[in-house]
Amino acid sequence: MNNQKVLYEELRPEEFMERINHFPVAYLPLGTLEWHGQHLPLGADGLQSKGVFKRLAGEIGGIVLPMLFLGPDSVVHKDNHVFYGMDHYSFDESCPQQLEGSAYYIDDELFCRVLDTIMSNLARAGFKVVIGHGHGPSTTTFGNRKQIFEQEYGLLTFNLWELGFTGDEGIQTDHAAENETSLVMALRPELTDIGKLSFHDTPVGVWGKDPRQTASASLGEELIQKNMERVSQRIQSIVSDLPKSERTMQYHDVKSLLRE
Repeated sequence: MNNQKVLYEELRPEEFMERINHFPVAYLPLGTLEWHGQHLPLGADGLQSKGVFKRLAGEIGGIVLPMLFLGPDSVVHKDNHVFYGMDHYSFDESCPQQLEGSAYYIDDELFCRVLDTIMSNLARAGFKVVIGHGHGPSTTTFGNRKQIFEQEYGLLTFNLWELGFTGDEGIQTDHAAENETSLVMALRPELTDIGKLSFHDTPVGVWGKDPRQTASASLGEELIQKNMERVSQRIQSIVSDLPKSERTMQYHDVKSLLRE
């Protein structure tokens, strides 16, 4: 396993400069703190995308941003309560229920403002390409602003579905079902407990192929490797077509802020 330092928050300035000059790509995990069945952690979205991004950055270059845990979703208002995402998808239409631990909702307009602010900062820092992926509605919104990100901030943006596979062979193509469960099993097996799902009950908040039947760490690793191969080639091709630039640390007129 590649042990390079790839997390933005862990890099010293000279390490940051070396990585961005070599490969000016930022990876943005679009996560949530959201119920993913009783068998997966609440941060499953960000853990999956961040895990894949760390592998990509270690293999081809780039820098992985901290997880953005706020995200948009569909909303239902009922009896002075707000229900979002799996709160209402998981139950009969007349009976939405707040799922324990879900704490991520942000409306579309504010989420777009957050994304725009992040893109502005990343452009300032010298990035040329941003790969964003994770929570489905967040990933869709991120993709819908592709033209704005390029026109306003000069950034090329993509998600993993665009760059790799979709459907059953993609990354994060269901909700806590076969695909996502297998990915978490491969990336963070210590956080997964499939035994929490009883074969006698209908799992709450699980949308897709039954993970009790087919999910496995080996399937997760197979999905990651398939996507890695294809995505790596695409990203490297994109970066190779970019004009080269070198950031340096040559400061002048530095004022001393030291105290004796």
